[in-house]
Amino acid sequence: MEQIEKHDYLQAHQKQPISQLVRSRKETEQEKMVKAETDEQHNEHQYEQNELEAEPGERGRKKPQTLACFSCQIPLKTCAEDSTIPVAKTGLPVWMLGLAADRLRADTNRLLAFLFHQGILDEQFLQLQQLEDETSPNFVSEVVNIYFHESEKLLRNLRSLLMDREFSDYNKMGIHLNQFMGSSSSIGAKRIRNVCVAFRAASEQNNRAGCLRALELLEHEYCFLKNKLHELFQIQQQRALAAGVRYPMQN
Repeated sequence: MEQIEKHDYLQAHQKQPISQLVRSRKETEQEKMVKAETDEQHNEHQYEQNELEAEPGERGRKKPQTLACFSCQIPLKTCAEDSTIPVAKTGLPVWMLGLAADRLRADTNRLLAFLFHQGILDEQFLQLQQLEDETSPNFVSEVVNIYFHESEKLLRNLRSLLMDREFSDYNKMGIHLNQFMGSSSSIGAKRIRNVCVAFRAASEQNNRAGCLRALELLEHEYCFLKNKLHELFQIQQQRALAAGVRYPMQN
């Protein structure tokens, strides 16, 4: 069921505005923050109540400590004992991974800046990233991989049509191009979408030579985007490993 939902995402923005999906995710995050604040207030109140009920000699016990996630500051657990120093999954202290994490973050920002500056991606890709959360940390890469799979089928179909010497069904070509444009728009593949627009214009004029040139450009742009997004996902995976922290387990 989950795979079907991810596969349907490429056309979901046509039925439900993606901004509404983003808003729903943000509301969920706000609810989590409110719950975390409520739990912390409850812990404070419980501590004060225990202090009032305790014998004079037992007062001043160590206040329960709330550990929070470094990124979102949501309390992870409450413990009356000293917390241990967070240790990375690699076994190294977290501070030793700080420099690597900073470098990987800079690499991510540099690559995204390049893709946006060159018009390869647009803001739709950023909105897609906002749909990721702790329950779907790989949402973007999974949706994009589905896009790659569907795009390669469409490219094969387009080339097959144009390689047929007796080809004359430009309407069928237009259907494939509309699908390509829609899925490209849904992930923010701006430059591919623009090539599809020019490709469709050539097909509407029954311009076979123009369609062949557009197909070659489309295949080039697709391969370039695929390589760059794979590079981006590899960097992000390294960031996730570098930032992985093992927290004390609750008994």
